[in-house]
Amino acid sequence: MLLALNKPFGVLCQFTDEAGRPTLADFVAQKGVYAAGRLDHDSEGLLLLTDDGRLQHRLADPKHKQPKTYVVQVEGTPTEVALDRLRRGVMLKDGPTLPAQVEAIAEPGWLWPRDPPVRFRKTVPDAWLRIVLREGRNRQVRRMTAAVGLPTLRLIRESIGPYTIAGLAPGDVRVIDGG
Repeated sequence: MLLALNKPFGVLCQFTDEAGRPTLADFVAQKGVYAAGRLDHDSEGLLLLTDDGRLQHRLADPKHKQPKTYVVQVEGTPTEVALDRLRRGVMLKDGPTLPAQVEAIAEPGWLWPRDPPVRFRKTVPDAWLRIVLREGRNRQVRRMTAAVGLPTLRLIRESIGPYTIAGLAPGDVRVIDGG
């Protein structure tokens, strides 16, 4: 079985939490499924869950190079120099990133309001990027945008390989494959 969840902001990518914070159990009723990869609690969007260990490995393991597409709101105005650095790969504390596909985009029309809202500052512009990665380090998109002077304000994973959040509201689950 393969499920797609549009993980809301503030939800942990686990089924239990001793501190009582929101978890996957608040949204996924299906028993025996596990997340194929992770999204930080302050990130939103597509999370795939499965009961098939081989499929979980194929979806989550960077060796299989599943492209992951993110829509990212950043603080500041991206320059071509900053975008080019992201495209070529940037040096992080744990080494250089692989090259990424990066484009400046308009705010997506399908985007839902975030709760709580992203902070707004009149004197600091923000912009939207679409970033496609083929690796998956901890907080990688946030670290990459910060490395080029564009701190991430909001991060939504739009797709993993052929699977997308199209048509899924935050907290909604869709069965992709029953079997």
